[in-house]
Amino acid sequence: MSQAIVHPLSVDASWRSRAKRVIPNGMYGHQNAASLPEGFPQFMERGEGCRIWDVDGNEYIDFMCSYGPVVLGHKHEAVEAAARAQSELADCQNGPSHLIVELSELLVKTVKHADWAMFQKNGTDATTACVTIARATTKKRKVLVAKGAYHGAAPWCTPNPNGVLDEDRAHLDYFIFNEIESVRQAVERNSGDLAAIVISPFRHDARFDQEIVDVEFAKYLRKVCDDIGAALILDDVRCGFRLALGGSWEPIGVEPDLSAWSKAIANGYSIACVLGNDKFRDGASQIFVTGSFWFSAVSMAACIATIESLKNEDGVSKLIRAGTRLREGLAAQAQSHGLSINQTGPAQMTLVTFAQDKDFAMANLWTGEAAKRGVYLHPWHNMFTCSAHTDADIDQALLAIDEAFSIVRSKFGAN
Repeated sequence: MSQAIVHPLSVDASWRSRAKRVIPNGMYGHQNAASLPEGFPQFMERGEGCRIWDVDGNEYIDFMCSYGPVVLGHKHEAVEAAARAQSELADCQNGPSHLIVELSELLVKTVKHADWAMFQKNGTDATTACVTIARATTKKRKVLVAKGAYHGAAPWCTPNPNGVLDEDRAHLDYFIFNEIESVRQAVERNSGDLAAIVISPFRHDARFDQEIVDVEFAKYLRKVCDDIGAALILDDVRCGFRLALGGSWEPIGVEPDLSAWSKAIANGYSIACVLGNDKFRDGASQIFVTGSFWFSAVSMAACIATIESLKNEDGVSKLIRAGTRLREGLAAQAQSHGLSINQTGPAQMTLVTFAQDKDFAMANLWTGEAAKRGVYLHPWHNMFTCSAHTDADIDQALLAIDEAFSIVRSKFGAN
């Protein structure tokens, strides 16, 4: 694979220069390459399987998968065929395609806690709708969220306070992930007015080691919500269909009342959904939420094909296999170079951090050097495998990553 180095004469540099004139800061949001080390491109050209190419033609083995949406691999044949067939008929119309019914039926059949479905376009839409449905059902105001958790970019949940009013968050309160006592205290502070508790399947806050949910903590949240009549909302936007097809908490036997989904559910096509149980069906029917493109049929066709492909191809097992092979290789390499790393979270969504690397200088150097050698990692966000990652892809990536580890060792020494 060619080395990806952005230089003044590159195509990527030219597009960055043009972007600065017409886009605030030249780029915005989570895909802004300005937040990444030197060597990362800003503009991508195409993708296929587990590989992507930037506008300069540099090829990468992709371990970000579009920050999560690509679960089967780029340009998955069945998904693309389904989307193409529907696009030849229509996409955005005066009413939805019948696919909205088929997709709802499939989701209700697939996800254990779901009795109904509603569709949106991105994860923020879905988490916000969940909170609105909870308040409409309970007639209460307060919502509890874990400190540092990310639930979207709307004013009530964005991590950036610029442009946000105190009033936007006036009815939020906070607890600490996996700490039962902090939840108990938050519930007590909001006694009689608690509409919902929002929680991620595991703690995946950016720039912090990830934390698998404690089963007793999850069960406690379920019991509290049952006792006081609040909604337990599972934000499955990032994890949905990566940990389990029946919902990310299905393996631990804890069912939410409402769940928010997006990212991987249509292998890169833009769609999100709220799934809920019958207790919250009336509340969902009473609110007004909509969007000009929420009923688009192409993404629904892609979503159906994605779910069916994940089932038929044993997709989750492939994600775990690829992630485990990568994780084991990284551990062995780091040890051989005398470097101490932490790998946290599920294998298919691992975060790699270096010990004593509080400013991410080591991680930035490591991922930047890997990018130059054709492997797309991330210095402080959890990564993602897809079912298109083969053993050979992982092994090829590890060869380049080993060189990046060597450079980190030469600059920082053992740690």
